[in-house]
Amino acid sequence: MSQHRLPNEQADQVGSGGFGEAMFAVTRIAIGFIFFWAFLDKLFGLGKATPSEKSWINGGSPTKGYLSSLKGTFADAFTDIAGKAWADWLFMIGLCGIGLALILGIGMRIAAVTGAILLFLMWLTALPISSNPFLDEHLIYAFAIIAIAVTGAGLRYSLAPWWRKLTAKMRWLW
Repeated sequence: MSQHRLPNEQADQVGSGGFGEAMFAVTRIAIGFIFFWAFLDKLFGLGKATPSEKSWINGGSPTKGYLSSLKGTFADAFTDIAGKAWADWLFMIGLCGIGLALILGIGMRIAAVTGAILLFLMWLTALPISSNPFLDEHLIYAFAIIAIAVTGAGLRYSLAPWWRKLTAKMRWLW
């Protein structure tokens, strides 16, 4: 007989601590690394997606290159914000904050909401999707981070227990 637990009640009591929960932790960290790596690459121009001369610290725009080259359904809406300072700042703060929150397992509610919004917007930029009529990795990542935040699965392998004690009176920060 399994014991029913409320989502996000206690990170150190979620799941059985077995292989499945460890895999949720690995998934959370991996998706977090995707966000955080994109932040680092755009900030410093590490040469993967962003060459050094186009890095943010060298005066480049983290949003201009991608958003200004869109051809899809919502291209006009996104090309209008390409390279705007407010869009660059929001994008970079989002990549860094969401990435670190997922890697560390803290602030999962905010990370899930903001991460899902950012991923949904990135999904919109890809429409129409060439490989599938509807679904791509952006939506899968969004579903995964929402599921982890709602269930708390894998958070025992994070800073969540400490974070929840620290922010006990501000549960919205969990």
